[in-house]
Parts: sequence; structure tokens; C-alpha cells
Amino acid sequence: MIDKYVGQLINIIYVDRHGRITQRRITVYSVGGGQVRAYDHTRQGMRTFHVEGILAQEPVNSYAS
Repeated sequence: MIDKYVGQLINIIYVDRHGRITQRRITVYSVGGGQVRAYDHTRQGMRTFHVEGILAQEPVNSYAS
């Protein structure tokens, strides 16, 4: 489902491999092989997220960003 957000700014709730849950604002660059490559605005850098770790996603309203 997240592949529909390629090129868009979205908010995600993510659980990492250590079980830590974080909220991130990312711009999705690519989705494939169970991974999402994105610019993480929260951490200010490119990151790779595992699709199964994304608990929720929503597009960022351009008027509310």
C-alpha cells in the first residue's frame, strides 16, 4: 500500500528491529523488496524502512505541514 506514496511527503508510525516505536515524516523515493527508501525529515537524512515495520501511514496535508 505504501507504494502509492512514492514522491510524496507522509507521516508514518514505525517499529524498528529493537521494538522501538517512532513517528517519522518522510518523503518516499522508492518501494521494493520489502523496503522503503525515503528521506527522513525527522532524522534529516536518507533511510531505509522495512515495510512490515510501518504500522500506519498518512499523507501530509500541504496546508498543515
